[in-house]
Amino acid sequence: MRLRLFMVLAAAVFIMTACTGPSAQEEMYNHLEEAVKKEEGFREQQQPLVKLENEEQELYEKIIDLNMDQFDKIQSLSKEATGIVEERQEKLEAEKESIEAAKEEFDKIKPLIDELDEEQAEAKEKAEELVKTMEKRYEAYQKLYNAYNEALKLDKELYEMLQNKELVEEDMQKKIESINNSYNQVIEANEEFNQYTEEYNNQKKELYEALDLNVSYEESEKSEE
Repeated sequence: MRLRLFMVLAAAVFIMTACTGPSAQEEMYNHLEEAVKKEEGFREQQQPLVKLENEEQELYEKIIDLNMDQFDKIQSLSKEATGIVEERQEKLEAEKESIEAAKEEFDKIKPLIDELDEEQAEAKEKAEELVKTMEKRYEAYQKLYNAYNEALKLDKELYEMLQNKELVEEDMQKKIESINNSYNQVIEANEEFNQYTEEYNNQKKELYEALDLNVSYEESEKSEE
């Protein structure tokens, strides 16, 4: 029912520079790698979110195995599941805050692109491509956030419905169908976000090469369920 598989920004380590002061390319490097650090909050939310999703799924399965003679138990488990949905919402907001901070840091490279001279035309082109890809990645994350936020809203509505003893089964099935459709949108948005993240990581490497920056890369990580 749920899937979290997020690619993250690749981190690079600056090995050596021949410049005595911070050049435009070194400042660009600093902002790009600071953006990676500011996405740590995004990375850190992944495993806790997966854990909460699993806990909620277990509660949901317990609920649907019960009958109306056990309504008190259904009500209790539904309230517990609602609490988990609220925790997931908190993690999602922390994740979004981290992405926005990283984007704000990334945007600081834009004025530096104009400082690259004519001999760095290739690097300038690579930097402009990177900016376009980051914009698309950020837009993809906004879609992902909105889709996941909507899914959480529907989850919460379902658990509220389950606390009503007069619940009509047809209404519950419609809500479950809406939830499943919503998570399909999450998966689609997630795939788009990952696509742009991969493009971004590759283009950043190309930019560093064009800037003649001697860097090494850390392995990118994924968070998955």
